[in-house]
Amino acid sequence: MTSHSLDLLLSRFSDLSILVVGDFFLDRYLDIDPTLSETSLETGLEANQVVRVRNHPGAAGTVTNNLCALGIGKVLALGCIGEDGHGFDLERGLIDTGVDTTHLVRSPKRSTPTYTKPMDTVTGKERERLDIKDRIPTPPEIEEEVLRLLQAQAGNVDGVVVLDQVQEAECGVVTSRVRESAAALGREQPELPVLADSRERIDEFRQVIVKPNEAEVRKTVGRDNLRSAAVALANRNGRPVFITRGAQGLLAADEESVFSVQAVQVPQPIDPVGAGDSVSASLIAALSAGASSKDAAKLGVLAASITIQQIGTTGVATPDQIRQRFLEYPLDVS
Repeated sequence: MTSHSLDLLLSRFSDLSILVVGDFFLDRYLDIDPTLSETSLETGLEANQVVRVRNHPGAAGTVTNNLCALGIGKVLALGCIGEDGHGFDLERGLIDTGVDTTHLVRSPKRSTPTYTKPMDTVTGKERERLDIKDRIPTPPEIEEEVLRLLQAQAGNVDGVVVLDQVQEAECGVVTSRVRESAAALGREQPELPVLADSRERIDEFRQVIVKPNEAEVRKTVGRDNLRSAAVALANRNGRPVFITRGAQGLLAADEESVFSVQAVQVPQPIDPVGAGDSVSASLIAALSAGASSKDAAKLGVLAASITIQQIGTTGVATPDQIRQRFLEYPLDVS
C-alpha cells in the first residue's frame, strides 16, 4: 500500500452501499460528578448525581458509526429494537450519524438492548455497567422479518456485515437461521463480501469472511498455533479470515497466503472499547471497494490505532485521520 493507493481506496467509499445486520445496542453514558454526591434521605444510600447523558449507537451501531465516518455512501441498519425510550434514542442516534433505519424491526415484544455506563467525571473511569437485553428466544415473526429483509436487500448492496453481540443463544437478531441465510449469500453471491463477527459463535459461521479475536479463535478452533488456526478457518469457509490481536496487530489468511500486520504503537492512555468494530468496518469497506486482503487488513489496523486513542467513548476513524496515520506509521506485512 502506498499513499496514492490508499487515497484511491478511500475515494471509492462514497460509491458504496453496505448493510449491517445484527444486534444494535444503545450505549448510554451517564457522566457522574462525585463532588456533587448526596445521601438519600429515604434509604441512607449514596445518590450519584448525573450531570450529563450521552447516547450513542453501540454494538452493530459501532460498526455503522465507523462506516459513516469512513464516508460510505449508504449504510443500512437491519436489526430489532423495542418500542421504548431506549429504542427512540438509539434510532435517533443512528439517523444522526447518517444511517438508513428503514429496515429496523420495531416490536413491543423486545427490549432495546442497552449498555448503561456510569462515568466518573473526576477520574474519567467507567463504573459498574448496567445492561438491558432480552434473555428469551427471538419470536419467530421477528426472525422471519429479519430473514425477509436480509434476502431482499442483499442484492442491492456492495457488502454485508453480520454482528452477533448477544451471548445467549437464539436470543438476539443473529439466530441460527440468520447464520444459515448469511452462508447462503456466501454460496449464491461469492462476489459479495459478507463479514461476520461473533462473541460466542464464530465457529458456527460458514461461507463468509470471519473476524474473530485471538481468544475467540483459541476457544472455538482449539489450536495452539494461530497461523494454523487461521488457515483451517480460511480453508473451511473458502473465505479470508482476519484475527485481531490487540497490541500485536492482526493476523490474516486467505486462499493465497497467511500474513500479519503489526499494530501501530500509540502512547497511553488508550481505550480499546470498540476497536474491533472499527476493524470490521474498515475491512468490509475495503473489501467492498475491491481491495486485497492485505490492504484491507492494513486499513483495519490503521483505523483501530485511531479509535483506541478516543477515551470514554467508542471512537471512529475518518479518512483524513487514516491518511495522516499512514504517513506517520507505514505498515509492514510479514
